[in-house]
Formats: sequence, C-alpha cells, structure tokens
Amino acid sequence: MVKEQLEKHPINNVIWIPLSKVKANDYNPNSVPPKEMHLLYVSIKEDGYTQPVVTIYDDKNDEYVIIDGFHRYSIMKRYKDIYDSTGGMLPVVVLKKNIAQRMASTVRHNRARGSHSVSGMSSLVFNMLKEGKKDEDICNELGMDAEELLKLKHLTGFSKLFKKCEYSKSWETIEQIKNKDNI
Repeated sequence: MVKEQLEKHPINNVIWIPLSKVKANDYNPNSVPPKEMHLLYVSIKEDGYTQPVVTIYDDKNDEYVIIDGFHRYSIMKRYKDIYDSTGGMLPVVVLKKNIAQRMASTVRHNRARGSHSVSGMSSLVFNMLKEGKKDEDICNELGMDAEELLKLKHLTGFSKLFKKCEYSKSWETIEQIKNKDNI
C-alpha cells in the first residue's frame, strides 16, 4: 500500500529532457537578483541538479512548460559548463494541470521556499570558520560579500576570540591556519 502511495508522487518519475524542448511559462512573478543567480550557478556546479524542474507537457507543441524551476533552467541555458555536464538534458517532473492550477502551483512553490534567519546564518558561518573554512571560500560558497560575513562574525561573538589581538583584516582561526599550513 505504501509503495503504491509513493508511486503517485511526481518525484518518482524524474525524466531527462533536452533543454531545447523545455520552455518558460509567461506568468511567473518570481525574480532572483544577480547575486543569488550566481549562487544558484555555484550550487549546480558543485552539487549538480538536486531538484528537478516542475513542468507540464504541452502535446500540441511537443514541449515541456515550466511550472517551477525557471532559474535552474536558466542556469543551464546561460552556462556552457552546466549544459555540458548533463549533455544538454534537464531533469524534470511532469504534472497534469490546467493553466489556473499551474499558476497557483507556481506561486505555492515560490512562496514555500522561506528565507534564512540571521541567527541561523550566523551559527552556520561560525561553524564553517571553526572548521577552518577561509573567509573567501565562505563568501563564494554562500553567495556573500566580505561585509556580510564580517557582520555575521560579529553577531556570533566570533570577534571575542580576538579580543586580546591587535586588529588585522586577515584574522584567521586556528583551523584556518592549520588548513593553510597543510596546503
């Protein structure tokens, strides 16, 4: 019984479709700033496609129209290395919905993503620093600039680790120093 229930979920039917057969919808109200788009590129480059693009199949035009995942689709269109990494194939799932249902689904997907809390991001950054990650790597991997990182360091109390030190723009944790020595 459980297997039959699970088989009804679209995630069980991910298919790889040529990018040329996938089209954007004309109603998505979502936009992503350039900085976050670059972070999405880094995410796909480093982790691969971890979520399929949600589509419907338009049999009249023999194409897949995006419900959710336009930006993942856009990254493949924009970056040759991502395109080449999948042979130009995009992972999709296909739903059967009319246009009104698709619009509602698009909004639900967009709004359900949530946002990051400052305290959660501060803790994450603190732990990455504690593990020896370099500031530059943290900024690149999390899509942050140096000022954002500095603010999060301050919020975590990270700066207290250096209260007896003379100020320097190149403060490093013991783990960062160890990692640099092992390179």
